[in-house]
Amino acid sequence: MPATNLPDQHHYPLHLQFKIATLHNDFTATDALGNTIAYARQKMFKLKEHVQVFSDTGQADLKYEIRANQWLDFNTSYSFTDAAGRNLGRLVRKGWKSLWRASYLLFDENDQQGLFIKEKNAWVKVWDGMLSEVPLLGIFSGYLFNPAYTVTRPDGTLVCSFKKDASFWGRKFTLHKEAEFEKGEEDRVLLGLMMMVLLERRRG
Repeated sequence: MPATNLPDQHHYPLHLQFKIATLHNDFTATDALGNTIAYARQKMFKLKEHVQVFSDTGQADLKYEIRANQWLDFNTSYSFTDAAGRNLGRLVRKGWKSLWRASYLLFDENDQQGLFIKEKNAWVKVWDGMLSEVPLLGIFSGYLFNPAYTVTRPDGTLVCSFKKDASFWGRKFTLHKEAEFEKGEEDRVLLGLMMMVLLERRRG
């Protein structure tokens, strides 16, 4: 039975912003109207990565959890569950290929690949890393070089585009919807990109 297109849950584009000067890996997601739609917080000092996603910064309403299936491995996958523990799918990093250009696969709750996340230009990260090492000029790296990603289906349909925004301080990302979502895609895209941002943040 073919998947059906569903009404958007949120007003696009969406914006993800990391907190500055914090010991935790956490960020807030807001919609185009400025409404907070999620607050993601990574539990620190865990052998296996564990991210909790709340409805807002008050952290009273847990919506989702993301857990790594193993400890620090290039083929680690990250499972998505809702607050009741129901499986929603998983994100898989494409092994050694992601060392050069970030590449991830998104699987649905039936473990069928449905979406592909790919960095558009791997050289942007290289230039960003080189400039960030130059005294004084390094503060401009976050403004000049910002990675962009595409989210596509196996047939090549562009579903979303995702890009780091130019900023002197902090980390901000914008997610644009390019096609209508099919059943379950919107939640998987958001959870997958949240986890990807946390993973790629380590690489610069």
